[in-house]
Amino acid sequence: MHAHTDTLISELQERARQIRLDTLDMVYRRQAGHPGGSFSAAEILAALYFHHLKIDPANPRWPERDRFILSKGHAAAALYAALARRGYFPVEDLEKWGHLDGHLQGHPDRVKTPGVEMSSGFLGHGLSIAVGMALAQRLGGPRYHIYVLMSDGCMQSGVAWEGALAAAKYRCHEVTVIMDYNDVQLDGAAHDIMPLEPLIDKWKAFGFAVLEINGHNLRQVLDALDEALEIHSMPTVILAHTTKGKGVSFMENTALWHGAVPNSEQYAKARAELLGGA
Repeated sequence: MHAHTDTLISELQERARQIRLDTLDMVYRRQAGHPGGSFSAAEILAALYFHHLKIDPANPRWPERDRFILSKGHAAAALYAALARRGYFPVEDLEKWGHLDGHLQGHPDRVKTPGVEMSSGFLGHGLSIAVGMALAQRLGGPRYHIYVLMSDGCMQSGVAWEGALAAAKYRCHEVTVIMDYNDVQLDGAAHDIMPLEPLIDKWKAFGFAVLEINGHNLRQVLDALDEALEIHSMPTVILAHTTKGKGVSFMENTALWHGAVPNSEQYAKARAELLGGA
């Protein structure tokens, strides 16, 4: 694993804060979106797009690029913020999220938006698509790694476990799943609605190497991403414990903010907290 400097960690923390600010602005401007699960994934997206991924924003379809799949497609705003800040398209395009004359859809669309690898919305499909990508590269051509960001809701879908079975069967070490495990979904706590535990045991039983981290600790995120690349016998899942609505006090750990839009007072308070680093 690489030794990650304090300077890098600080830079990525600022990237994560910018992703949250952009997401907040987008949701408020559009009067629609999913702030809670976007905020919980901010550090993960910052680590991937601003340090870890082998990508070229000037050439989004570069054959040797790493692939990132947002299986939890409702967190599209955070992905768009990361893509824009990384240079895939102008930051000003974020202002047209959901507009008929814009290229940013409510959920990611690989045909319309540079940098999007999979059109997503219905939960759980990302891992199966990743397995397909892993097998495709074995037929010849450049090699790359595939990263899949999944949610609690993804793992409540049968198709996710079908993908896990296939990944294990074909020993898809080219696939790293990152589970944004915030334990909150649309109607309440995931452990009440459809419990996933014992999740580590389940992933291991399905043939995955399991790394468990704090998904808001950037040093742990970066170390886990590095470690996953050293595992060549099986696919890896990084179980990232996160906080729904992370960064805004009144949004944290609250199902209400899965898909709610702040009013003007809430927007001002949230923005002040994010700008203040609260």
